[in-house]
Amino acid sequence: MPLLEVFGPPRLWPDEDLVAFSDGLDVGLVLAAYRSGVFPMPLRQAFFSASMAWWSPVRRGVLEPGGLRVSRSLRQSAKRYLCTADQAFGAVIRRCADSGRPGGWIDDGIVRVYEELFALGHAHSVEAWTADGRLAGGLYGVNVGGLFAGESMFHDQSYGRDASKAALVHLVESCLSAAASWLLDVQWLTPHLASLGAVAVSRPDYLRRLGALVDQPPFWPGPAGGAASSPPAGGLAGPEEGFAARLQRLPGRQQSGSGPEPLTRPGR
Repeated sequence: MPLLEVFGPPRLWPDEDLVAFSDGLDVGLVLAAYRSGVFPMPLRQAFFSASMAWWSPVRRGVLEPGGLRVSRSLRQSAKRYLCTADQAFGAVIRRCADSGRPGGWIDDGIVRVYEELFALGHAHSVEAWTADGRLAGGLYGVNVGGLFAGESMFHDQSYGRDASKAALVHLVESCLSAAASWLLDVQWLTPHLASLGAVAVSRPDYLRRLGALVDQPPFWPGPAGGAASSPPAGGLAGPEEGFAARLQRLPGRQQSGSGPEPLTRPGR
């Protein structure tokens, strides 16, 4: 099935990571975005009137099957934690949203929508616990077909090192391994993620891979009482008209000589 083109044809997107704005977000738009190769992240620049930005990095960070690099020291430190899945989604996303974190970007609107995605079985968390039951680290993201779109991770240094890395190892080795084929989207490649085996691929390469993944059966069942991670009935069959009215697309290559002024790429 071709990718959704809620944000217009990718060939017309600007040669920048930022491809569109909107005045908000909801579950339907977020799911359609992931199936289009786009993800939301709020803007912090006061000179933009829109509250939500939609991103598709020109160089996309991904972790491929067989690519995870686990050092001997990480394997040892990971043994200090008990890792679980979908046991504390609300706590994980709120720890990731801590306003005291450098580069923090997760606001109340993001928390609300992603908790709804969790209740529907689309969003998931991995938790790393200390032996005495304290949440030391974790991550969350969204599963669409064979794609897991990682959104954010955290670790509490007061409980030791490598808790978020332990959660990532658990995600790959115990959760993603259930899929026939998969790809872990980490958005932007950072030195931290590169040390774990993530690589950067071009936007066209990412979109090509995504097209082969999004229609696979979901590999991660939803939480108790939740739906499986498949599109809502009738919700994504043809949403372009409804969603397009809420988006402000940036000028594409054929519409202007250059893209918008570059923004400082947000950190994770």
